[in-house]
Amino acid sequence: MVRLVLFDIDGTLLHTNSVGIRAFARTLETEFNVHNGTAGLKFAGRTDTGLVRELFVKHGIEPSKKNFRLFFDSYTNCLAQMLVETGGEICPGAEKLIEELQALPNPPLLGLLTGNIRLGAEIKLRHFNLWEIFKTGAFADDHEDRNEIAAVAHQRGCEALGEQLRGDEVVVIGDTPHDVACGRAIGAKVLAVATGVTPLAELEALRPEWAVADLTKIEARQICR
Repeated sequence: MVRLVLFDIDGTLLHTNSVGIRAFARTLETEFNVHNGTAGLKFAGRTDTGLVRELFVKHGIEPSKKNFRLFFDSYTNCLAQMLVETGGEICPGAEKLIEELQALPNPPLLGLLTGNIRLGAEIKLRHFNLWEIFKTGAFADDHEDRNEIAAVAHQRGCEALGEQLRGDEVVVIGDTPHDVACGRAIGAKVLAVATGVTPLAELEALRPEWAVADLTKIEARQICR
């Protein structure tokens, strides 16, 4: 029986019109005087902390704790403002699947497994009234490596439930090859969804337990048998 379901955010739960990428770019410009600083950088499936480190190295900025703190303080302010300005939407089927999971006779614990820093995740999800749904999770604050974030999310889920979960009692839901890989890293089942930038065929080739065009194409009972 599945006891823990861990959701990615961007491209899986939400489409935010690339507001995170634009907030990164504005922060680099306003705080570090770097213009068009995110050009050519691939964000999908990456961690915020890993991305910032790469940007610092690329633009000759010292990757110090002070500069990380300055970046993320400005970034989260930009993110909150830009979300109000540009909006976005919940990905197709995400609310339905969450409601179905919550309505199961033995509902799993719902958590987050995301490359967002925690405050960034909260800002995004609160904007869509989804934050309170998730009772546990792990974030880019916990580690720069997504596989390590998955291990933290798994352990926190176990602690919240008061039991040590086997990998097959956990489902990771995400939209990129990075999500598939981090699910595999903790021995979890993986539901890959093509509502992000990765085509369905590419996700299917990775052989997750399930691969769907969007979350309207699957039911909670199918992943929680």
